[in-house]
Amino acid sequence: MELIKLRNLSKTYQIGTNEIEALKKVNLLIQNGEFVAIMGPSGSGKSTLMNLLGCLDKPSSGEYILDDNIINKLDSNKLAEIRNRKIGFVFQNFNLLARTTAMENVEIPLIYSGISYKERQEKAIKKLNLVGLEDRIHHKPNQLSGGQQQRVAIARALVNEPVVVLADEPTGALDSKTGEEIMSIFHELNKSGITIILVTHEIDIASHAKRIISFKDGIIIKDKETS
Repeated sequence: MELIKLRNLSKTYQIGTNEIEALKKVNLLIQNGEFVAIMGPSGSGKSTLMNLLGCLDKPSSGEYILDDNIINKLDSNKLAEIRNRKIGFVFQNFNLLARTTAMENVEIPLIYSGISYKERQEKAIKKLNLVGLEDRIHHKPNQLSGGQQQRVAIARALVNEPVVVLADEPTGALDSKTGEEIMSIFHELNKSGITIILVTHEIDIASHAKRIISFKDGIIIKDKETS
């Protein structure tokens, strides 16, 4: 089943008197349950694409459909709702709140969902258990290793049961061994049916995905299934 459909998606930025075409009429289909890696050099358009997929920005032209929602037609309030309900984000630098516990960090997306404090805690603990941090729920980020912090970030991304997880260089701040452990978590999540799209510049990380899409100068230059 199609989860994401891009039709002639373009994004142009105005920088002074210059127009920079970051994406140029990109067409792309991603099915529900896929594990996709996005690759490309700096300035290739991959970060722009992730911002559009994550509803953090709007295209200049073209169409983006996510889970039957035509994203480019939504106002800012509806976009925020889609972001919170349908998309989980994992970032290179974890983006955890320093003075709050692992459990409280994971709860954050649920605060806007109108559910009770008790239910928020239960959901957060469940996701922390899923990423192997059941014994770290009351630890603050400075009491956790980099890999453990990224596990908290993954649990936070999952807590609202999103239709897709977007991971931007999720192993970029980690050593190679810890990076492999994080990729194993993404593997298990994908096996359970979660759609994952990750940006990486490392081919060994991209090779964990089932499909690698390469960008250059705002266009897709290669789209291949991995063996």
